[in-house]
Amino acid sequence: QVQLIESGGGSVQAGGSLRLSCAASGRTVSNYAMGWFRQAPGKEREFVAFISWPGGTTTYGDSVKGRFTIFRDNAKNTVYLQMNNLKPEDTAVYYCAATVKWVPSSSTRWYEYWGLGTQVTVSS
Repeated sequence: QVQLIESGGGSVQAGGSLRLSCAASGRTVSNYAMGWFRQAPGKEREFVAFISWPGGTTTYGDSVKGRFTIFRDNAKNTVYLQMNNLKPEDTAVYYCAATVKWVPSSSTRWYEYWGLGTQVTVSS
């Protein structure tokens, strides 16, 4: 079993930056691909970014390309999401997810394990 704990959320003004972290415990996330998703009030959960094991492949949702970067520190069992040039429309709860499957996917059904989320609020 894998437990995922997100941190690093908060409130920031438009144009600012935040770095989210996702720490895995219970079992190493070696051989797990990881993803970030987000969900705004009244909207479906949206794909943000994917990173393969051990990290050679990354993919991004269209709305965050060029602004967000996903990377991982496998020695620390941690995945990060660096978010730059934040916009009010980035406001959402951000979730970390893990999958034993190595092919990138933007579908929530692809991922077996989920964290509880961290709130990001961007004000204009």
